[in-house]
Amino acid sequence: MDRPLWEADHARGAEVLGAPTRALDLGPAEGENAAFLARGGVEVVAVDFSPVQVARARGFWADLANLRFVAAEACAFLDQEVRTFDAVYSTWGAVWFTDPEELFPRVRRRLAPGGVFAFSHREPAVGAYGAQPMGGRWLEGREEELTVLRWQHTAAQWADLLKRHGFDDVEARVVANPQAGALGTLLVRGRG
Repeated sequence: MDRPLWEADHARGAEVLGAPTRALDLGPAEGENAAFLARGGVEVVAVDFSPVQVARARGFWADLANLRFVAAEACAFLDQEVRTFDAVYSTWGAVWFTDPEELFPRVRRRLAPGGVFAFSHREPAVGAYGAQPMGGRWLEGREEELTVLRWQHTAAQWADLLKRHGFDDVEARVVANPQAGALGTLLVRGRG
């Protein structure tokens, strides 16, 4: 079940994080990326809003002693956590669904000096920037649709947001999708 850190097969992998000893995964879903890092010796805490996903991930990766799954909202977890992390990342996860004005200062406080904050999500459609409502049956067992906000920005807009929140060495770019006409993957990285 191990996959590269960034779910899109055409994007860069775990090397964007450097060589962390402790990492925080924000929105791990079933935990493939967290498990990939844990198998490489990294101590990983993976925080997901869905208790169903956390239970599933715990079952999949119970053999990895250095991987812990927590059911919590990202900002609430970061407010309560006292440890720092060498890398904080989100692969099509919590960064996409959390107001960056709320999340980024919290990530910055939990990031070790020189640590890496990296995230990816689908390239935004032209003109669909900022908080965009999206509906669907996002959590298993839901009979009704749930509307959530998804934050979408251009690479330049994300880079500006990171810089305004104290991150350095910021890179933000779209990795083109090899399928003609399909949206690519936005990949953003900065240092604390």
